[in-house]
Amino acid sequence: MTTTAPSALRVRPRIWIGLAIWVGYLALVFTIQVSTGIPYDEWGDSAGNLFFGGGLSLIIATVLLAITTSLLGWWRPALFERERSRHRWPIFVPILAATAVVMNLAGTDWASYSGAFLAASVALLLVGFTEELVNRGLLVVALRSSLHEGWVWFISSALFGLGHLINIALGAPDGGTVIQVLSAFLGGTIFYILRRTTGSLIWAMVLHGLWDFSVFATGVGTPADLVYLANVVYLTAGFLALAVVAFVIRGAHERADAAASPADPSRW
Repeated sequence: MTTTAPSALRVRPRIWIGLAIWVGYLALVFTIQVSTGIPYDEWGDSAGNLFFGGGLSLIIATVLLAITTSLLGWWRPALFERERSRHRWPIFVPILAATAVVMNLAGTDWASYSGAFLAASVALLLVGFTEELVNRGLLVVALRSSLHEGWVWFISSALFGLGHLINIALGAPDGGTVIQVLSAFLGGTIFYILRRTTGSLIWAMVLHGLWDFSVFATGVGTPADLVYLANVVYLTAGFLALAVVAFVIRGAHERADAAASPADPSRW
């Protein structure tokens, strides 16, 4: 069982608030990335393209999300479960995904990285904080105000996947983006399982950030064959996540009590 210190919710969770944050985050990131004039498929051409094309929007989003979460008073329920899943063994799925991260990093052509390019790519780690806080943090808190935990998992994972459709408007190929959407749904399920089994969103933030960073890193220079195997391992982890996610949903008591006062510290 996860123990957490009392913390008042300044604003009572509602589904529309979570959806508004999800839409607002996508609109913010899209607007900033479009304004740079750097197409999605050219981010890897230089350190400047990478920073202004991807990193800048993540830095701004990080600041605004931190302010939003503080104003709502949702930090504790966004980052921590009331109780960890009774079934802890499904954590083998995110461990398998973490293995794929290690394989990607081991197969990366690090000799092709310049210092400036590596510094710019480190900013991509922020995607773990921003996308997890939005999708499996604030959105989950909002969905739990009214829905069964099964719907919380499905809707948060589905919206996480669908959010990647904006990449088409940023210049990404249609077919590749559709595959990315499906892969993100599977990845979202992996991260949800990690939240439920550890009782904290923080580990999901770390794994998410490292996965995205490792995927981008393999696109620099000439990667080793190990990278292709890593993709298979990650995809396998995603399908296994679908097979076992019911075990971490079962018995969840995370739904917010609509009758509680928004300032009632006993809820968390």
